[in-house]
Formats: sequence, C-alpha cells, structure tokens
Amino acid sequence: MPKIQWTDLPEALRVHLFLRARERQVSGEDLLKLKAWRESAPDAPEGPWFKDFGSFKVCGEGRFPKTFLLRGQPARGQRL
Repeated sequence: MPKIQWTDLPEALRVHLFLRARERQVSGEDLLKLKAWRESAPDAPEGPWFKDFGSFKVCGEGRFPKTFLLRGQPARGQRL
C-alpha cells in the first residue's frame, strides 16, 4: 500500500496546507503531533481520509494531504 506523501508536494497544494494551518491556528504543539504521525509513515488509503488529532484534523485523498479542519468541523472519508 502506498504511503501518504508529505514531501515534494505540488506547489499549490503545499501553499494551501500552510495557509490552512495558519488560518486554523494549528499550534506548535499540534504540529509536533502531526510530525510524529507523519514520521510513522502512515499508509494512504484509496479515496478520502482524515486523521483526528483532537484539536484539529488533517484530511486528504489517496496519497496527498489536502487540508486542515478545526475541531468540530465534519470530515469525510476513512478515519485513520
């Protein structure tokens, strides 16, 4: 199974993720949680997915992360 891709993202996607993290006020502590999860090399399911960190969610589709959501915002796809 392919892994979620965090490096060499298309420029527009990379910029979008940085903007969403800032807009959603993802804290440094939360980013460390995300970093630890990223380093575990999670598998990339086919179709939409999300990982709930409690204070925020990262959502993606296939091998690409797509956006960040706030706590309480509904996510679609497979929960990781």
